[in-house]
Amino acid sequence: MPSRTFLQSLIITAKGLAMGAADVVPGVSGGTIAFISGIYEELIETIHKLDLGFFKIWKKGGFKAAWSAYNLGFLLALFSGVAISILSLAKIITYLLKTQPIFVWSFFFGLVIASIVYVGRQITKFDLKVILAIIIAGSLSFYITLAEPITATDSTWFLFLAGFIAIIAMILPGLSGAFILLLLGAYTSVIGTITQFGDGITKLDWELFSTAFLKLLTFAIGAIVGLKVFSGVLNWMFKNHKNLTLAVLTGFMIGALNKIWPWKEVLSYRTNHNGESVPFLDRSILPSTYDGDPQIIYAILFMILGFGLIFLLEFFAKTKTATE
Repeated sequence: MPSRTFLQSLIITAKGLAMGAADVVPGVSGGTIAFISGIYEELIETIHKLDLGFFKIWKKGGFKAAWSAYNLGFLLALFSGVAISILSLAKIITYLLKTQPIFVWSFFFGLVIASIVYVGRQITKFDLKVILAIIIAGSLSFYITLAEPITATDSTWFLFLAGFIAIIAMILPGLSGAFILLLLGAYTSVIGTITQFGDGITKLDWELFSTAFLKLLTFAIGAIVGLKVFSGVLNWMFKNHKNLTLAVLTGFMIGALNKIWPWKEVLSYRTNHNGESVPFLDRSILPSTYDGDPQIIYAILFMILGFGLIFLLEFFAKTKTATE
């Protein structure tokens, strides 16, 4: 695994911040950010290789040797960024989705369009198998965006299960972990718990902090188990069937576009963790039939901004590769 300077580690943390921001939004995948920023395969391979052999190396060569052998500096830098982003941006992004939904969804729509172009370009051969993989994955992803969320629950086993399933979506480009949480009925609970965790720290409320911490710990354990189990599958797919894997990921992102289309008609509402009524089930519509100002010019500008950001990240990823 590559060794990194302090500045390169900061860049990894910045990519983690972007992943965390994406993972908070239902419809956008942190895995997409990881892929187009050039760290996806390293992330999957590093997680896959984590095992108890760490302690053997620690015993023989010391902690520093074990830390380096398992590329834990990379994971620490990346997931520190993810955690900071989720804890700090959960309220902000939730607020923006409520007050400026067209701008937010337009930005991410442009981002995902550019990601489809980027990932699709990595496919070296378009044969029947690859085309079918794109169609099947796209159809499955599109169907998921149409699914109706189930009733929320806060039980321990359900939070573990939600973490297990959501983390798989979070590391798959095109599948949104936050949206999977919404489908499972756990999004409100998890976002509310993250908010309570932050409030417990800032307000020095031990009871609020400990309650939120235990819930997040349960969710995190489920996520860690899911990440370890699924990373092995992804690592094997990339090493043995990379072209097909890229086709599936491209299909997932194409199907996910329905979820992040900026103009929606709300079909039903739900109550969030603050007791507010927010959209629960919606469908994509044309800007001309949107109930309100469609803000088409601003939407296009934000799409272009999101589209351009992907290629800016691609440029930095290439620059990083050239310097290592």
